[in-house]
Amino acid sequence: MTRRSTLALGAVGLLAAAFATRRVIQDRRTPRVDYEVIDRFGDVEVRRYPPSVVVETVAPSENAAFRRLFGYISGENRTSDEISMTAPVETESGSAGTGDGPDEIEGGSGERISMTAPVETEGDAEGVRMAFYLPAKYDFDSAPRPTDESVRLVERPGRVLAALGFSWWATDDRVARKTDELRSSIAGADAYEVAGDPGLLRYEGPWVPPFLRTNEVTLPVRRVRSA
Repeated sequence: MTRRSTLALGAVGLLAAAFATRRVIQDRRTPRVDYEVIDRFGDVEVRRYPPSVVVETVAPSENAAFRRLFGYISGENRTSDEISMTAPVETESGSAGTGDGPDEIEGGSGERISMTAPVETEGDAEGVRMAFYLPAKYDFDSAPRPTDESVRLVERPGRVLAALGFSWWATDDRVARKTDELRSSIAGADAYEVAGDPGLLRYEGPWVPPFLRTNEVTLPVRRVRSA
């Protein structure tokens, strides 16, 4: 390899590293769903999430569901508001795979709204249910109304989740192992019981190197005794 080729490859590598670092910083500045840490044991956090407003749809596939919600945040709502959305992605009752949720989606016209993560996906008797969480400044009455009849706004109650973080790619095997580890930690703490299906939070887009990624597996819990 010539010296010129080596220098060119080095420059490309530096540019790629700079781009990845910039996007990691941007991701970590993105508003996220608020929560309160109410307990810790080992590497597990128990969090109380407040009530929230989501926009959701049920579709035959994840791609179809995502396209509908993409339309909503791109301005297909009655006030033509544009919503900028960044991961994490939350997946429930299904495999996670190595894919990532959307990074930033823009479109339409009107007020820019900072979209709050996560995106929630779960199985449904009629297909796939997917939901985008709206920023805390919106309540059910002030959130932009969808123009697509298959998309709706929903008020979600508060919930308590146990969360365990990990890095690298969120493959099916790794998520399954971490979920089992989380279940074991909850059982060992002897203060909570699992009260629902597991979930996965992914915080970065696909350009972020795996060693810089932050993922979390979650389980809804309820207290069974005073710790």
